[in-house]
Amino acid sequence: MQRPRGPRFLPVRPDEEHRTNRQIRVPQVRLIGLQGEQLGVVATEDALRMAQEGEVDLVEVAPTASPPVCRLLDYGKFRYSKQKKDAEAKKKQHVTQLKELRIRPGTDSHDVERQLKKAQEFLSDGQRVKFTLRFRGREMAHQDLGRGKLTSIANQLGEYGWVEIEPRTEGRVMHLVMAPGQRKRAVLPTGPGAPRPPAAGGGVPQGAAAPSASGAAPAQGAGPAGPAKEVRPQQPRPA
Repeated sequence: MQRPRGPRFLPVRPDEEHRTNRQIRVPQVRLIGLQGEQLGVVATEDALRMAQEGEVDLVEVAPTASPPVCRLLDYGKFRYSKQKKDAEAKKKQHVTQLKELRIRPGTDSHDVERQLKKAQEFLSDGQRVKFTLRFRGREMAHQDLGRGKLTSIANQLGEYGWVEIEPRTEGRVMHLVMAPGQRKRAVLPTGPGAPRPPAAGGGVPQGAAAPSASGAAPAQGAGPAGPAKEVRPQQPRPA
């Protein structure tokens, strides 16, 4: 079967690729010169002629504008520099992975030490570590032993990371997630205008009146409240 041809059946170009030269089929474009100067709105044929005279390409850089914005440049060098920048940015990116280490409630100390060494290497490389402890059979009745083992592991890895997710049980599995580095703590402001922390015990400062149970402060100069008087409803007088 012959492939259909015509403008309606043109292959879809990827989004990151620009239309160049004769691929630009609009009547007018807003043109930018070789040095970045604004040349205004010109006919597409005139822009193509200027690109041919300068031995460069006419590249559409903003197709959604009205009219589309095009620029005179060497498209080969432009693509090469773009690919080089993308490669350098990809090298600088650091993707954090989650490394999983598995243990059992009855795992002996030697195997735990081996898993600890692996976790130290992963955390030193900037990777997150997930410890998975699986219970079998009657081991579910002794979850406190598994929690204690994971807590001990977290304490031994305190110099290499911090606990991102504390030990928690999901079905027959208990997880512990460690993140690299040290957890950042909030720094309280210091100075004469900084707020003071609350007193230990949460008591009321000396000399201040204690608030009432309803939350309202006592009136100034008011004495101790006496017993409430009983109010009886008035009976209607006979006519």
